[in-house]
Amino acid sequence: MSRIKTFNLPDLGEGLTEGEILAWLVKVGDTIELNQPIVEVETAKAAVEIPAKWAGQVQAIHHPEGTTVEVGTPIIAIDTDPGAGPLEAPSTTATPSGDLPTPSAASLAAVEVAPAEGMIEPGLIGGAAPGGRTAVLVGYGPRTTSAKRRPRKNTVPAGAAASAGVDHGVVVGDKPAPTPTIPAPQVHDRRRGASGGASGGVVLAKPPVRKLAKDLGVDLATVTGSGLLGSITREDVQAAASGASVVVAEPIAATAAPSFGADREQRIPVKGVRKLTAENMSRSAFTAPHVTEFLTVDVTRAMKALDRLRGRREWRDVRVSPLLLVAKAVLLAVQRHPMVNSTWAGDEIVVKEYVNLGIAAATERGLIVPNVKDAGRLSLRELADALTDLVQTAKSGRTSPAAMSGGTLTITNVGVFGVDTGTPILPPGESAILAFGAVREMPWVHKGKVKVRQVTTLGLSFDHRIVDGELGSKFLRDVGDFLTDPEAALLAWT
Repeated sequence: MSRIKTFNLPDLGEGLTEGEILAWLVKVGDTIELNQPIVEVETAKAAVEIPAKWAGQVQAIHHPEGTTVEVGTPIIAIDTDPGAGPLEAPSTTATPSGDLPTPSAASLAAVEVAPAEGMIEPGLIGGAAPGGRTAVLVGYGPRTTSAKRRPRKNTVPAGAAASAGVDHGVVVGDKPAPTPTIPAPQVHDRRRGASGGASGGVVLAKPPVRKLAKDLGVDLATVTGSGLLGSITREDVQAAASGASVVVAEPIAATAAPSFGADREQRIPVKGVRKLTAENMSRSAFTAPHVTEFLTVDVTRAMKALDRLRGRREWRDVRVSPLLLVAKAVLLAVQRHPMVNSTWAGDEIVVKEYVNLGIAAATERGLIVPNVKDAGRLSLRELADALTDLVQTAKSGRTSPAAMSGGTLTITNVGVFGVDTGTPILPPGESAILAFGAVREMPWVHKGKVKVRQVTTLGLSFDHRIVDGELGSKFLRDVGDFLTDPEAALLAWT
């Protein structure tokens, strides 16, 4: 059995066909364990850590950080039996005819060629699991349809891509070819919070900054970062390239100002989450006929109910926010108007008995919409815990593609930005999305007198192919009624 195994970028689920290598967590020569995280990859939906399929020693890393690679592309080679002795290197002596040297039989035997598409080893990521299922890292299964692939710059030639990628460059085929020279990747240790920079240690820099440094010929290990946690910014790299010294200030949370060219224009590549968001929003806006309705409600009683809930002993360690009551209101309103929780499927409408409640979240990577699975079955306490976990995971950038799949109805809390409401665009496959605006103290007629009350505005967008104006209005009215008097609504509806 071959010692050298080549690990291809696996299908990360939901039909994703490529990913960008954000950070290598190992380097050539490292001894790794089975299922040890070896690389962090950013897809169009999330940044995920990919575990090792085998234990052993890292022999080669085929793509540096910042490279976008397609699913099925070899990314790392692992010696699964490093204790068996050194690998035999091929002879480099040219033949009299001038042809490239023929690899030895021992070298060829030591190499396991990456399986062809659809020929993944059983029981491993992307291969057949017990019971005939397909084992994948994240999501519901590998993509079975062909995808259009665009040509890439600086990619490995087809002949080299079929190699096992060991550092002595053996290729199975008619003629051997040397393995392309790849810069040694920077290994990131997540347990360390500071950047070594010029003083050694871990270098903290985003992929665009690393690319800029490579283009300008700047060694990041010699640069002292001035960004957050000592991270290296574009300005640090540009200053190092020009020979200017950088004054390091105390790290602050503010983002660095954008860098503009001589034409005072900045060009930002559209990829990852931004690309997926653009595609989804465009498809939804020009496919589903949107209608948006608004409702302004007095939520004073709801805010007082939250205060009483926070004061209860069993709720003192729970994060209680207005979003919790809005989510509960939506779930109860769905029970009364189930058609709102449905999907247009061409010649039929699919009404769902379950509610995977999406919560739009603004992250550093862009807008994502993870969802709480089967939220309608959760108690209020369970719902509060699920929302807290969802938000914290999104803020840390660890939301998985599976957590963003299968949503049926969404809430977008635009009130956290201090705005009153909006006209949200439907996520593809959903028939309704609710915008929850800021809660403000405003003059309000209450019991015949003008008083200062806590007021918010709700905005409901819905797919008019499924949801008629009457249904949408009743649904929005029920959400508003619950927020106006949650205790009375619970007694009346449950």
